[in-house]
Amino acid sequence: MGGPDRPISLYGRQPNSGTYVFFQEHVMGNKDYSAKMKQMNGNAQIIEAVKAEKGAIGYTGVGYVLDESGNVASGLNVLSISKDSKAEPVSPLVADNVKTGKYPIARALFQYTNGKPKGTVKELISFELGTEGQKIVEEMGFYPVSGKYLENNKKAGF
Repeated sequence: MGGPDRPISLYGRQPNSGTYVFFQEHVMGNKDYSAKMKQMNGNAQIIEAVKAEKGAIGYTGVGYVLDESGNVASGLNVLSISKDSKAEPVSPLVADNVKTGKYPIARALFQYTNGKPKGTVKELISFELGTEGQKIVEEMGFYPVSGKYLENNKKAGF
């Protein structure tokens, strides 16, 4: 929607990243990325590249775009996205948009264990899912476990 006429530089994750695969499947319809996309090793690299280069665009988790005060970091513009051409664009910075599925590019992160967790592994997962652990998640700019994921964890004994 307007802006200076300049080349667009693309930034994304490397192919062994879950974010790379998720974006390719859910946004690009399993098509290949542009050969011009600069593959970065992590979200912080994408953020710094986009901030440094006018005309740059990239994707990353919402927690990486916020500064220590919980505001969008200087030099970044977070785009609102719609599910389709009929839906209104919504921001990922509004937690309810993500929780309700209005924001279409969100994914849960999973942990896998070798069998049913016990001992210190179970203690760690219980901490992560508990009040203190979820507070840390929010302090880092991410959204807490909710909805069906919260229900599934409760069913699993957490």
